[in-house]
Amino acid sequence: MGTTTPPRTLAEALRARGDESLAGLLRARPDLLNPVPNDITQLATRAGTRASVVRALEHLDRFALQTAEALAVAPDPAPYDTLLSLLTGDGLDDGEQRDDVGATVTAALPGALATLREQALVWGEDERLRLVRTARELLAPSPQHPSPTGLGPTVAEATAGMSPGRLQEILVGSGLPATHDPVSAVAALSALFTDRTRMAELLDTAPVEALSVLDRLVWGPPYGEVTPNPTPPVKWLRDRGLLLPVSTRTVVLPREAALHLRAGRAHRVPEPVPPVVASAAERDPQAVDRAAAGQAFTALSTVEELLKLWNGGGPAILRAGGLSVRELKRVAAALEVTEPIAAFWVELAYGAGLLATDGESDERYAPTPAYDEWLDLPAQDRWTHLATAWLPATRVPGLVGGQDAKGRALSALGPELDRSAAPDVRRRVLSLFAELPPGTAPDPETLLRRLRWERPLRGSSPSGEGTDLRSRLALWTLNEAELLGITGRGALSSQARALLNEGEETAGALLAPLLPEPLDHVLLQADLTAVAPGPLERPLAETLSVLADVESKGGATVYRFTPGSVRRALDAGQAAADLHAFLAAHSRTPVPQPLSYLIDDVARRHGHLRIGAASAYVRCDDEAVLNEILADRRSTGLRLRRLAPTVLASQADPGSLLEALREMGYAPAAESAEGDVLITRAGARRTPPRTPPAPVPEGPPTPDATLLGAAVRAIRAGDTAATVVRKEPTEGATGARASGSLPRTTSAETLATVQAAAMTGTAVWIGYVNAEGAASQRVIAPVRVEGGFVTAYDHTADEVRTFALHRITGVAELAEEG
Repeated sequence: MGTTTPPRTLAEALRARGDESLAGLLRARPDLLNPVPNDITQLATRAGTRASVVRALEHLDRFALQTAEALAVAPDPAPYDTLLSLLTGDGLDDGEQRDDVGATVTAALPGALATLREQALVWGEDERLRLVRTARELLAPSPQHPSPTGLGPTVAEATAGMSPGRLQEILVGSGLPATHDPVSAVAALSALFTDRTRMAELLDTAPVEALSVLDRLVWGPPYGEVTPNPTPPVKWLRDRGLLLPVSTRTVVLPREAALHLRAGRAHRVPEPVPPVVASAAERDPQAVDRAAAGQAFTALSTVEELLKLWNGGGPAILRAGGLSVRELKRVAAALEVTEPIAAFWVELAYGAGLLATDGESDERYAPTPAYDEWLDLPAQDRWTHLATAWLPATRVPGLVGGQDAKGRALSALGPELDRSAAPDVRRRVLSLFAELPPGTAPDPETLLRRLRWERPLRGSSPSGEGTDLRSRLALWTLNEAELLGITGRGALSSQARALLNEGEETAGALLAPLLPEPLDHVLLQADLTAVAPGPLERPLAETLSVLADVESKGGATVYRFTPGSVRRALDAGQAAADLHAFLAAHSRTPVPQPLSYLIDDVARRHGHLRIGAASAYVRCDDEAVLNEILADRRSTGLRLRRLAPTVLASQADPGSLLEALREMGYAPAAESAEGDVLITRAGARRTPPRTPPAPVPEGPPTPDATLLGAAVRAIRAGDTAATVVRKEPTEGATGARASGSLPRTTSAETLATVQAAAMTGTAVWIGYVNAEGAASQRVIAPVRVEGGFVTAYDHTADEVRTFALHRITGVAELAEEG
C-alpha cells in the first residue's frame, strides 16, 4: 500500500496510492469524474455511492464478481486466507472440489483482487480486506434480496431479537451447555456450526428427511416456509438451530451451517477463467472473404433499392414516431425479405445518415442529400460507410415488433430503439471472432457463455425486454454481421478484421478486388425482357430501371418492358428515338422487333391526351377519342363534361385524372399552364441536410490521458488544501482561531505574509470569501502582489488565479513536514 500504517478508511487507502493508480481508478470508473472531485475524501465518498458502485459491479467479470460476493459473506475485515478458503473450500468435501480447480482459483485470485482494489471496491491490506459498505449491502443476503451466493444471514444476524428462552432451548437441543447470556449463546451456536467435527456428529444423528430438507436449502435460496405445525424433520432442524425463524411462517438456514454443508465454499462452481470460444467450423479464409464480399455487394444493392422506393417521398411518420407496420410490410415485400430483416435495412440507412424525415407539415421519410453523395462513392467506400455507421450505433433493429415497458409496440425508426449497451456488445462479439484463426466460425453457444462470464450483471434491461438483453444483442449482432458482409459463412472476413484494427482505407482496399466489376451491357430477349448478367454501371442501371420493371433478382437481374414502364421513360423526358438508341448501344443482342414495336406504339399515343388544371381538363385534337372517353362507364366517377370539341373538364385533380385515364388504357401526359408537356423525373425529393442520429452513450466517456492527468493533479491539489498542516499562531496573537475555522489576521499581517511568500516562493494557507459571500480555505503560492490583488497558483483549483486582498480573512504559514 505504500504506507507503514494500515489505512483506516477508503479515503486513506486512496490517498496512499500513486498518481498512476488514481488515474487507473478514474479510467475504470469515469462517472467519478463528473464533476472532478475537490479532494480525495470527496472521491472516496463518491466511489461509495450506490449508483456508482452498481455501475462498477456491472463491469466486473464473473470471477471478480464471485470474489466480491465471497467478501460480502466473509467477516469484515477478512484475511486473504479466509477469502481464498471461501472460493476453494476447505478440502473436506469428499473430493467434490477438484485439486486443479482449487489451484486455478488460487492462481487467479490475486488478479481478481487487484481489479477490485483498482476500482476502489475493496481496500485494505491482505490481512484486513474490506469490501466497500455499499457493495456489501448490495451483495449481502436478505429476505427481499437473496445473496448471489445463495447463503443466508449469520447466526448472530438471524437470532437478533430472539428471546433468551428460545436461545436456551436451541442450546439444549444442540447439546450445548445452557447460558443466560444471549451473546455467549450465539457465540456457542456459531462455534458449533463452524466446528467440522462436532457439526458432523450432530448431523449424523439427523433423520434422513431432515438431511433432505437441508439439501434443498444449502445452495439457495436459504429461506423456506413452514406451517404452524411443522413436520418432524423440520421440527428437528428448528430445535437445533439449523433452521432459524425469520417470521412466523419463514425459516432460514444460517450461513455457518450452510458453509459446513458446502465444505466451506461460497459458490457451487467457481469460474476463475473465462470459457473458451469453441470453433463450429473451419473454412477456407479466401472462401470466407468471397462470401462476405458477395453479401457486402448485396447489402449495397438492398440499401440502394430501399431508398429508390422512397425517392419521390417515403411513407408518413406515425404520430408517436417511426414507421407503421403496414409500411414495413410493404418494404419487406419490395425487398423480398422478412420484416425483421427489412427493419434492419431501414435502420441501417437511417443510422448511416442516408434516410431522414423531411421536416414538412405532412412529415415523411425521404433520402437525404448525403445519399446522392454516397451513390457517387466507389462500392468499397460505400460499404465501409455502412459498416462504420453500424458499429457504434445504439439503435437496435431486433427490438422492432416487440413491446416497451408500458406495453406499447416498438416500430422501425421509432424513438424507443436505443440501447446503450449495443455498441459494446457488437465490438466485443467481433473481437472474439478476431481472436480465432482466420476462417474459423465460432460456436454461438460458447460465444454467449463467454459474454455472460465477462459481464454477468449486464444482462437485465430497465425497459423490461427480458433478463438477458446482452445475449439477445449478441445474437442480433451475429445475424446483422452476416447480412452486412462483416462475416462470411459464419467467420470474420479479412476486410472486417482490417476495418476493426487498421481503418476504413485498408478495409476498402481489401474488399475492392472481391467486388464484381459493373457491366455496361444487357442481353435483350424476344419476350420483352432484358437480362443483366451482373451489376450494371450506374447510368445504365438508372436509365434501365425507369424504362423497365425488375422481374427477378439474383446472380442475374431480369427486367421486363411493359407499356407502363415505357410510358414512365417518356414521362421522364425521353423520346422514342432516344430509347431505341439507348437499347441499341447497351445490348449485346439485337433489339427484338416486339420491343421496338412496343416503344413506337406507346410513344405514338403518349401525349395524345393532355391533362391540365381547370380544376382539371382533358385536351385532345381527336374528338373521337374524347367521345370514347365520355361513353366509357368507367369515367363516370370523374364527372367529365365537354367544354369544347377538343376539351373535357373534370372536378378531379390533375393527378387523379391522369392515373384514372391510364388505368382505362389511355396514355395521357400532364401539361403546364403554357401547354407544354410536364416532364417528371424520378428521385427529385430530398430532405434538407441531416446529420445521422447520434448514439446514446452508456455512461460518461472514457477520459483521455490529458484529462486524467489534469484530474489527478486537481484532486491532489484539493487534498493538499484540505489536509495540509498549518502553523498554529503563538498564544495571544491575532491569528488565534478555533479548530477548523478560517485564519484571522490583520490587513497588515496578511499583506506582509503574502509578500514574503511571493519573494521566497513558498505556499501559504488562506481563508477567502468570494463575491457571493462563500467562504473557503485554500493553499496558494503567491507570485505577485500589487494594486490590492495577489496573483498566485491555487493548489486547490490547480490553476493561477487572482485574489483580492480585502477578501482574504487571514493567512497562515504551512507547517514543516516531518
